[in-house]
Amino acid sequence: MIQHPRIGIRPTIDGRRQGVRESLEVQTMNMAKSVADLISSTLKYPDGEPVECVISPSTIGRVPEAAASHELFKKSNVCATITVTPCWCYGSETMDMSPDIPHAIWGFNGTERPGAVYLAAVLASHAQKGIPAFGIYGRDVQEANDTDIPEDVKEKLLRYARAALATGLMRDTAYLSMGSVSMGIGGSIVNPDFFQEYLGMRNESVDMTEFTRRIDRGIYDPEEFERAMVWVKEHIKEGVDRNREDLILSKEEKEKQWEFVVKMFMIGRDLMQGNPRLAELGFEEEAVGHHALVAGFQGQRQWTDHFPNGDFMETFLNTQFDWNGIRKPFVFATENDSLNGVSMLFNYLLTNTPQIFADVRTYWSPEAVKRVTGHTLEGRAAAGFLHLINSGSCTLDGTGQATRDGQPVMKPFWELEESEVQAMLENTDFPPANREYFRGGGFSTRFLTKGDMPVTMVRLNLLKGVGPVLQIAEGYTLELPEDVHHTLDNRTDPGWPTTWFAPRLTGKGAFKSVYDVMNNWGANHGAITYGHIGADLITLASMLRIPVNMHNVPEEDIFRPKNWSLFGTENLESADYRACQLLGPLHK
Repeated sequence: MIQHPRIGIRPTIDGRRQGVRESLEVQTMNMAKSVADLISSTLKYPDGEPVECVISPSTIGRVPEAAASHELFKKSNVCATITVTPCWCYGSETMDMSPDIPHAIWGFNGTERPGAVYLAAVLASHAQKGIPAFGIYGRDVQEANDTDIPEDVKEKLLRYARAALATGLMRDTAYLSMGSVSMGIGGSIVNPDFFQEYLGMRNESVDMTEFTRRIDRGIYDPEEFERAMVWVKEHIKEGVDRNREDLILSKEEKEKQWEFVVKMFMIGRDLMQGNPRLAELGFEEEAVGHHALVAGFQGQRQWTDHFPNGDFMETFLNTQFDWNGIRKPFVFATENDSLNGVSMLFNYLLTNTPQIFADVRTYWSPEAVKRVTGHTLEGRAAAGFLHLINSGSCTLDGTGQATRDGQPVMKPFWELEESEVQAMLENTDFPPANREYFRGGGFSTRFLTKGDMPVTMVRLNLLKGVGPVLQIAEGYTLELPEDVHHTLDNRTDPGWPTTWFAPRLTGKGAFKSVYDVMNNWGANHGAITYGHIGADLITLASMLRIPVNMHNVPEEDIFRPKNWSLFGTENLESADYRACQLLGPLHK
């Protein structure tokens, strides 16, 4: 059984005996317990289990106790530490010096003992040694016997923990390329140095002929396949075939293609995570899988010019259910766009929710919408919007048919109800693929995302001479009048899933206008997640040493290691670039 990554809690204390240390033991250890309780009661792993914390075996006042804590954490799969203290401690003697995991320190804001003084001193040591650490200091003075964690401290502790866990969940897993470069898309030119040095991941690769080999040789579970076909015939609605008459396949040919794409899904899943059932069938090597946390499928054009496309496989891998019931989603990128796959992965690990993969296809200005439809945009759409659309990896959860408090949401699988699954299926159809694009046929996914959902669009790009950079745009999905939607949607491809997106504007930089957001977006794809998680993404990026080149997150919500402020406090974007470049990747 693979052990979950854990958060290590380090209670540090004034090492002076004969009254000083003894008087602080209970308070210090209680701080550690309260932080562990907060994290475990609030955060969950992607499988729905509560996040686990490990507390040092004793308070830490001198180097031997710091070393004992370090040894325990190494054995316990600790991926990040949080040091807590209400008092002065010996900074460099008590600090955790592990250079390859994130660190945070909460110094209690009280007057009886100088917890804030230790916080400042040990953060200075971290900066001096080149080991970044996040500083957490409550805004208001607390009483010495106050065991509550202030709300502002809670927010920072949880933001740090979410991001730190993401680094631990990625470590020692793999990105699996199914195929290679798709249509010259830069993101599908997979860079193994980036994965290894920044994410701690390895790269695996299989040729797309592995799908045909497994189909031809029956390397899949035949019983599951039969069950899957019954479910598909009962629940999947085949959409309107919009192909030219000479390109329309017969009913018999489409039946065979449905069987083919279902097998593709099963094989893609088995390639990522393995399947013990294959060993029972005599395929022990194939049963192992590739330990892939995220994967991508090239598809175009070598595959799709001859075989059914990968849209059904990609859609259902990213969706939280199939014929086996409700489950956690996979993270899967169309066109083997590894950089958008990583963007989806960041979002997923921070939220435990499935992801929309989309082309950032079109900017619609208010003037253009008025000219084409006669409609005047208002509300969140008043400044225009972006059309997000792609035939491939778009989770059915992106329909927005799940709800919370009566509002459309995308939520973790353990909250999903069967009625919401049925609503997603009822509001989605699967038209035969456009055979001018996909000569081998297959089926695309078609739905419209509900409006008024807070979402964040993300993209990781690689910049020669700099490395990875991240861009973030928080905003909302839109619900246009039906006739306006159809008029605009039909100008692109009405057989694909559509999300209308309005980024939140700030009046400056890349967020002066919706046009500027589109014009500054770094690639043709974006990863869209439920919720406004830009602040969490900025924290995660700083842990990985990835600078953020574009975001619309309020400055007061930005939380990075204390080292960053020593690179400058006026121009935070410049300081971020210089800090990341000097410190280098987390796993280098």
